[in-house]
Amino acid sequence: MGSEFLAPFQHRIEQALTTSLSQPAASHYLTEAMRYATLNGGKRLRAALVYLGCEALELDLELGDSTSLAIELVHAYSLVHDDLPAMDDDELRRGKPTTHIQFDEATAILAGDALQSLAFHQLATDKQLSTDVRIELIAKLSAAIGPDGMVGGQSLDMLAEGAEIKLDALQNIHARKTGALIQFAATAPGIIAGQHQAPLAAFGSALGIAFQIQDDILDATGDDQALGKRSGADARQSKSTYVSLLGIDRAQDALQRMLEQSRQSLDDVNLLTPSFDQLIHFVAHRDY
Repeated sequence: MGSEFLAPFQHRIEQALTTSLSQPAASHYLTEAMRYATLNGGKRLRAALVYLGCEALELDLELGDSTSLAIELVHAYSLVHDDLPAMDDDELRRGKPTTHIQFDEATAILAGDALQSLAFHQLATDKQLSTDVRIELIAKLSAAIGPDGMVGGQSLDMLAEGAEIKLDALQNIHARKTGALIQFAATAPGIIAGQHQAPLAAFGSALGIAFQIQDDILDATGDDQALGKRSGADARQSKSTYVSLLGIDRAQDALQRMLEQSRQSLDDVNLLTPSFDQLIHFVAHRDY
C-alpha cells in the first residue's frame, strides 16, 4: 500500500499553496525563495491529517483549507531554518539544494520568517470559520510551534548533540520538535467541529512519535535517493536517536506500539476510517 490515497489531498493543498504564494509582495526575490521552499514536493502529510479529520467528522473540506495551508507554511519555514548552517547544516532537501544554498543564508532566514507570518494570516482571515474557532486554532498552533513546542524541541535537540541522553529525554525532544505540529494537525478538525478533540489529540501524539521513530530508522538505513537528502546525518552530528538508544529491532517494536496506540485512539470513538487506517500504514512503511 503506497501513498496514492494521499493524492487528492496533496493536489488540493498544492493548489492552495500556489495561490497563496502568488500574491504580490514587496520583494520578488523573497517571494521566489518562499515559493522554492514550499512548492518543492513533500508528502503533505500534515495537511492530509486535517482533511482526513474533516472527512471523519463529516465536515466540508473547505473548512480545513486555511488550517492545512497554515500547517504546510509553518512546516516549510521550519525546514528552511533547520537546514541552515547554524542548525543542521544540510545542503539537500527533497533532492534539491536547500533554500540557503539556492538563494543565500539571509534570504533563507527571511523566507522562513515570512512563511510563518503568512501562516497565521491565513487562519486569521478565514471568514468561513467563526471568530472563536479562528482564535482557538491560532492559539493552539502558536503553542505547538513555540518555546514549549517545535522551537523548544529544536533547542533541546541541539543542546543534546554529542551527549548521551535517556529515552524519556529523547521522547520529550521529539514530542515537541516533530510531534507537536502533527498533533495539532490531527486535533484541528476537532476544534473546527467542536467535538472529539481529546481522542484526535491522542491519535496525533502517538502518530507524531511513530513518525519520528521511522525518521530515525530511515536515517540509519535509508537510501539517499529515496530520502532526497543525505542519510546518516544523526550519526554525523552525534545525535541520540531511537535507533542509537534502542537498536533497529527495538526501535521497530516501539514504532509498532505507537502506531497501534494511534489506531486505538481513533477506534475507541469510531473515527478509524479506512483512510485514517491507510495513513497509519503509510507512516509505518514509508521510505522517504
